[in-house]
Amino acid sequence: MPEYMKENLSASTSADGEIHPGEAVEEKVSLSERFGLWLSFYPFKQDDYLDIVYYWLGALGCPAEHIESSRMEALQWALERGSRSGRVARQFARDWTARHV
Repeated sequence: MPEYMKENLSASTSADGEIHPGEAVEEKVSLSERFGLWLSFYPFKQDDYLDIVYYWLGALGCPAEHIESSRMEALQWALERGSRSGRVARQFARDWTARHV
């Protein structure tokens, strides 16, 4: 379809200068639909989530006895955020370490 300059006069650019950021998203969706590319992120099992929490707590310098006592709070944290992921585990570990160590 033809595109005219007068149609773009009211358009604003994004931070990187792209004029039509929506078109880039549409193109990506079109490619995924055309070639059947799907990337799914499944929620972690509870034990996997807790393993990641314990890893981050250890990496942030928490003593072992503090790490064991964080279990219930870590599970509540994930429940309140509706997700058990590596990102949520790290956020919990940073918050918990700041409050307890």
